[in-house]
Amino acid sequence: MAPFTPRRRFRPIRAAFNALLLIAIAWLAGFVWYAGQITAATPGPDSPLDETRADAVVVLTGTQDRLGVGFELLAQGHAQRMFISGVYRGVDVQQILRTLRRSPNGVESAVSLGYGADDTVGNARETAEWMTKENLSSLILVTSNFHMPRALLEFHAAMPDIIIVPHATAPSSFKIEAWWRWPGTIRLIASEWTKYVAARVGLASGVRLSARSGNHPLPPEFAAPPSDAAPESAP
Repeated sequence: MAPFTPRRRFRPIRAAFNALLLIAIAWLAGFVWYAGQITAATPGPDSPLDETRADAVVVLTGTQDRLGVGFELLAQGHAQRMFISGVYRGVDVQQILRTLRRSPNGVESAVSLGYGADDTVGNARETAEWMTKENLSSLILVTSNFHMPRALLEFHAAMPDIIIVPHATAPSSFKIEAWWRWPGTIRLIASEWTKYVAARVGLASGVRLSARSGNHPLPPEFAAPPSDAAPESAP
């Protein structure tokens, strides 16, 4: 029997280190790619709303800019219906309009609220149920730029036969321009990229965590599940 030399003894450790190094390099490359996807999805400061039309506008709660854009799309006739997913229990359309400082203008009847989602998987599931119930076949998806790639992944998985048009918003606290200079933005991109990878793995393996019940307490003003909210960024 050959003697167990020090080189052979450390071979498993080196193999494990090399594997971890490859994983880290792959994660970092994916992180840079994901940042590029967010940059590409980010509208410019003067970007007009395009001429896209769909059966419904779907807004995922998270930041008020998403809701403002959703109501603007509805007001400009891009869709005749709007569904807001991830709403706190006890919040109604009137309260949302007051928070946004928008006049009702008869839009209440066109807006439906979803109270059953705490995360992106839940957003996709309850939106799919609503689209099926309303017999609709296309939607404009409104969410933040940093969240859009993962949202599209989940929505396409939940609604493979539905036409989904992305319409990203750009929260002011998320500094996508020269993002590498902003620690808060770097942390959020890293978090979103990791969640995106987990979602990909979950969809491929068929192992998904169930969305929790959306029994949120009523907050002082309309707000969103914290998982998709943009933190303050600092240089």
